[in-house]
Amino acid sequence: MGDVLAVDEAGNLLTAFHPSAEVARFDDGPMPLALVAVWRGEELLLVFNRRRRCWELPGGMIDPGETPRMAAVRELREETGLNVADLVFVGHARFLLGPERRVEYAALYTTRTSARPDFTPNEEISAICWWDGSRPLAGHVQPLDAYLGELTRARWL
Repeated sequence: MGDVLAVDEAGNLLTAFHPSAEVARFDDGPMPLALVAVWRGEELLLVFNRRRRCWELPGGMIDPGETPRMAAVRELREETGLNVADLVFVGHARFLLGPERRVEYAALYTTRTSARPDFTPNEEISAICWWDGSRPLAGHVQPLDAYLGELTRARWL
């Protein structure tokens, strides 16, 4: 299985990060997700997902006909109110999910902003916050997403 970069309370694993080409295919699993790490100074933008009941990176499923980049831009706008088209591709995260340990990949993008999100709570996301990585938040922070966020701070911004 290799190294484990991060694990969450449900036992989901982040097992690898590939700073590969933006357009990539993986033989061992699909890439259904796109995530975005948005930085304002030294703070990372997180969204509170109502269903999963945790703070996580903005992002989500890639719809049919979308590229990962298109999905990242759309999900960021839908979840936070930020409309940012100039995302920087960072790489692909490899996950082992669920008790069956299915392999899935996520395309990871990043950007910096000084803009204030025009956020309105919705069915999926109840709140957003800017997090410095150390300050305790009311609620659980998804450790897989926190790891990926830190990865973008350390290597690409």
